[in-house]
Amino acid sequence: MQTILGASGQIGIELARALHRDYTTDIRIVSRNPSKVNPTDSTMSANLLNAEQTAHAVKGSDIVYLTVGLPMDTERWEQEWPVIMRNVIDACKTHNAKLVFFDNTYMYPQTAEPQTEDILFEPHGRKGQVRADIAQELICAQTEKDIVALIARAPEFYGPERTQSITQSTLIEPLKRGKKARVFLRDDTQRTLIYTPDASRALALLGNTPDAFDQTWHLPCDDNRLTYRGMVETIETITQKPYRYSIVKPWQLKLASVFSKTLRDAQELMPRYQVDNVFISDKFKARFPEFSVTSYQEGLKACFD
Repeated sequence: MQTILGASGQIGIELARALHRDYTTDIRIVSRNPSKVNPTDSTMSANLLNAEQTAHAVKGSDIVYLTVGLPMDTERWEQEWPVIMRNVIDACKTHNAKLVFFDNTYMYPQTAEPQTEDILFEPHGRKGQVRADIAQELICAQTEKDIVALIARAPEFYGPERTQSITQSTLIEPLKRGKKARVFLRDDTQRTLIYTPDASRALALLGNTPDAFDQTWHLPCDDNRLTYRGMVETIETITQKPYRYSIVKPWQLKLASVFSKTLRDAQELMPRYQVDNVFISDKFKARFPEFSVTSYQEGLKACFD
């Protein structure tokens, strides 16, 4: 059996689809309020902050995918992420289950330096420190042979349905509604984004590849990176419609964050929008050359279709 912990987000939903389509129909969906994605799925309600419930959710699993996403709330991240990671590691150790951890890049330097799996952690802010700490805890558990696991890391998302990210909420979704979009800080820096169905397909592939474990992987992205200006121009070509956007200046962000807790919590991520974001997924592409990566043109067309 393969179990998805935190299966209510778009990554978890797409992962369930990919597993069912390509690997197994024996899938357990776990969240606080779980719903089947495929007709053959089983569901289980569990709070991953509770060690006993986490262990019960993992019991009987061969492979466990941790795809939990917490709201952009710094205090909550600091309180809950370490507990979730410890409970999941302990549960996988107890029940001899392999773990696939879906991670982000918040612990990376927020510079234009190309990001490979070997880049040193250099968190900028409290959320970045939380992600560095929990990733390091899992790496230590792997090194000490407590569990068999892998880390699958992704940059910012874009995609269909309920995909959530800064780019999705401030650019793609407003344009889909015919509204004016907002771009943070600059529109001329290259962005590396991952198409959510690609991320989930790659997770499923890694989880079902025995020699992929005990490693960190960057999930595959289109290397033909777009700027935000280029993204809007691509959408205009796809839809044959003109669109408007404005660039939110640093002083405007600072002022708005006084009134918005969400923006205050996102402040530590802003430096990455002032420079090119070059996320390298060559390792994955070399190991899985048959994997088809969705181009930005194809992905944006799917978003607007």
